[in-house]
Amino acid sequence: MSSLPRRVKSEAKTSTSEDDDLPSFPSSSSESEDEEDEWEPKSEIAKRPRLTKKNEAKPKKVAAPRTAVARNKVKKAAIKEEMDAPAKDKGMQLLKPKEEDVDTKPKTLRQKPEVPKKVEINSFQGKNVQSLESDEKPSTSVPVAGIQVKHEKSEEDFAFDEPPFKKIKSATSPEGKPVKNLGGNKVKEEFEMNWDIVQALSEITNVEPWVCANLIRLFKEENTIPFIARYRKELINNLEADALREVQQALEELRAVAKKTHTTIQKLKKEGKLSGGLLTALLNCRTSEELDHVSAPYKTGSKGTKAQRAKQLGLEPAALSILQNPMELNLFSYIKPNTKGLSTIQEVEAGVQHILADIFAKDKDTLDFIRKLCQQRYICIQSALAKVSSKSVNEKDIDKFQLYHEFSCNIKSIQHHQILAINRGENLKILTVKVNIPDGVKNEFCWWCVNERWRPKQFLKPELMKILRNSVEDAYKRLIYPLLCREFRSKLTSDAEKESVMMFGRNLRQLLLTSPVRGRTLMGVDPGYKHGCKLAIISPTSQILHTDVVYLHTGQGFREAEKIKRLLLQYNCSTIVIGNGTACRETEAYFADLIMKKYFAPLDVVYCIVSEAGASIYSVSPEASKEMPDLDPNLRSAVSIARRVQDPLAELVKIEPKHIGVGMYQHDVSQTLLKATLDSVVEECVSFVGVDINICSEILLRHIAGLNANRAKNIIEWREKNGPFINREQLKEVKGLGPKSFQQCAGFIRFNQEYIKTFCSSNKKEPGSPAFMTKAGAQGKKKGKPVPYASQQPNPLDQTCIHPESYNIAMSFLSLIGGNANDIGKSDMQQKVNAVIQKEGLEGTAKRLNTTVHTLQLIVDGLTQPEGFDIRTDFDKPDFKRSIVCFEDLSVGAVLTGKVENATPFGVFVDIGVGKAGLIPVRNITEAKLSKVKKRKSLGLGPGERVEVRVLNVDIPRLRITLDLIRVL
Repeated sequence: MSSLPRRVKSEAKTSTSEDDDLPSFPSSSSESEDEEDEWEPKSEIAKRPRLTKKNEAKPKKVAAPRTAVARNKVKKAAIKEEMDAPAKDKGMQLLKPKEEDVDTKPKTLRQKPEVPKKVEINSFQGKNVQSLESDEKPSTSVPVAGIQVKHEKSEEDFAFDEPPFKKIKSATSPEGKPVKNLGGNKVKEEFEMNWDIVQALSEITNVEPWVCANLIRLFKEENTIPFIARYRKELINNLEADALREVQQALEELRAVAKKTHTTIQKLKKEGKLSGGLLTALLNCRTSEELDHVSAPYKTGSKGTKAQRAKQLGLEPAALSILQNPMELNLFSYIKPNTKGLSTIQEVEAGVQHILADIFAKDKDTLDFIRKLCQQRYICIQSALAKVSSKSVNEKDIDKFQLYHEFSCNIKSIQHHQILAINRGENLKILTVKVNIPDGVKNEFCWWCVNERWRPKQFLKPELMKILRNSVEDAYKRLIYPLLCREFRSKLTSDAEKESVMMFGRNLRQLLLTSPVRGRTLMGVDPGYKHGCKLAIISPTSQILHTDVVYLHTGQGFREAEKIKRLLLQYNCSTIVIGNGTACRETEAYFADLIMKKYFAPLDVVYCIVSEAGASIYSVSPEASKEMPDLDPNLRSAVSIARRVQDPLAELVKIEPKHIGVGMYQHDVSQTLLKATLDSVVEECVSFVGVDINICSEILLRHIAGLNANRAKNIIEWREKNGPFINREQLKEVKGLGPKSFQQCAGFIRFNQEYIKTFCSSNKKEPGSPAFMTKAGAQGKKKGKPVPYASQQPNPLDQTCIHPESYNIAMSFLSLIGGNANDIGKSDMQQKVNAVIQKEGLEGTAKRLNTTVHTLQLIVDGLTQPEGFDIRTDFDKPDFKRSIVCFEDLSVGAVLTGKVENATPFGVFVDIGVGKAGLIPVRNITEAKLSKVKKRKSLGLGPGERVEVRVLNVDIPRLRITLDLIRVL
């Protein structure tokens, strides 16, 4: 305890006020000792910062000559220099684990050094000076900005004929090979903090540090998630797209905190409030809640905190004397009868108490102790029906929250959907919510503070000891307890929102990857009562053949049946697609009755129900008007419904993802985070499925990795002007499609070889045609982009998922197996590949070709997959039916088949054809009941999967059905 007084003195001088009011929680107030701070669920998370293309430093403050006085000022603000120093980082070296250490924790990745409990203020400055010196050492690596500018502007340095590792070498590692030594995993950030961003990211996401370091650099180079997930597997330890998204979100949150921290530092420095201790505390913050807690007392406000007002009265020396030299303290000497706040000894004691409470509540060790103590104890969150809710809220809304009228649950075991439900009830003024921390935590904390952490060095008089005890209790009740409640609720809400968004993303992916129904003529039906049912018949190639309106529910059903039969026979259509909106049940019963009577004979007609979520919004959108300009908006929705079965991905990408309706509490979560995640999922699905560049729509093309609306528009314009693309290299001729964009999108764009061969053969007799002009015919052009209309030849590898940067390896592999590129996807190719792989093994063959196992596996897949291969064939198709089951026909124990409609953390909703989805509680979904054939990331089912279920309970008044999962079909 010998060094305690000096430490206390240093910290006390830097603490000028209380942590009363955090901006993230506007309802909190700490001015009253008896009032508890209220917490309001966050409605929005901070916007995701865009990754900058280059981290250019601002060297002006370092480069300018300094006088001695100026140098002293610079030394006191070491962090500012560190932020402004020129970027001489270690380059963009991507890390690869040693083969023997892949499954072990890297030894060179240090844990973040623990901050000593007793820290001198000057120790931080010294540490920063050292780190600055070490960071300023000359580096052999190429600067980040130089790499990116070089790649975007120079065609000569952008080679796609190289293998993946060579590509990485030329872009990121001047030594010519990826770094295997994990010691170089230090990543230079624009805003430096006291914690290492790689280590922090690893702790948050549970991803290996070397993978985090690689991902930071890959994201910095503006690589997209689909590209990284498919073509950079060796650098990310084969992580899936969902995991990459989590890492990206966590990285952007950390960067947002770092940026906000440095903004706060500059503001406080300008106001003259920044001290060494405060600087250290700010640079230690990892979350926005911690930052708000540390910086709140120093924010400009109309009224200071209790501690600030007491310090203005001159009571700070008295407060510090209680901890350092209580024997010489005389509180009566501070009494000033004519001064408010100092007129009586009670007011003086209260002021001293407020200053001490502020010191205790801002101390890092004290907060660490109480947080650790709470982790060991039972902390619960409680909700109850608000007293005023019955007067101002609808009774139906109150009934929705019946489960939470008297609810209590441990914060460690509460489910995400329960947190979101409680928050919604609180926002609607139906529920009151409270975090309950047991009194034992308070008692143990107060004892530890008085007898351990803040124990005075000298003997304390009874009256002064009473002030110390009261200060500790005041700090806990007025400052620390509300802070803990805010932290707990903020963490629970943040985790619940992220899980809700991730669940929405998983459901959306499952829906987008529903297997298409090709080769059928379909009739789409948009049900309705008064305004009739809208019909649209589309061909197997999605062309609109006929549209009409029939009135099935206004007494004209029999007459309209004749029209429907005539249309089905005329266009040889035997599949009907019914939207699940208004009048769906009646329309379904109408068609099921006609089918059972074999009214449409000789056609064997079947029907299916499909979600029409977003169809109405799309039908009046500019995209729909451009695509179907002469069609009534009501009929457009029927076209959209039919196309959702024919090619779900191509149709659903036209609709904003949040309108598809497969989420949970989607309106309560951060809309910024939701949109970013769903857009990323759409990009992932479209990219992994791939698009045929010569027939796809502009809307579908803009969702390919590396492309956007402008680039997609330019591709379509090039196609219309110059005819179809012959190979991937021609993409470089498109305006706005630079080397980086080409790298990201090339592997996801397909070319139908039969179509291209037909086109080429028909143009051979026209040597002057634009598609076959040679470079010689276009001399005098500027250097840079490839000469337009250069001579091009079809490349069979363009129909595969193999990236152009791996074409050399693919050709070497073909030579090794004695294959021909024109035999891609044929059985002969499969036999030749299997023979070599069985003989030498995948690893042996990869070493022979000087490539990685992941790249070789991708090449093998690309060469052996049949022409026109679609990853969606592994997913479920719509459930076609001929008959209907009524809600009243359901009985307990009945076995039915159905299709998953939506998945949530508490269960899965299944459409069993009775107009109301049944719920399979999550406890009834076990691993034994799931399909062994299908690879799964978790025990959850996704939209579109067909299941066999047993009815457990039917609640007819409430229209609720509880199901048990038998098996997945």
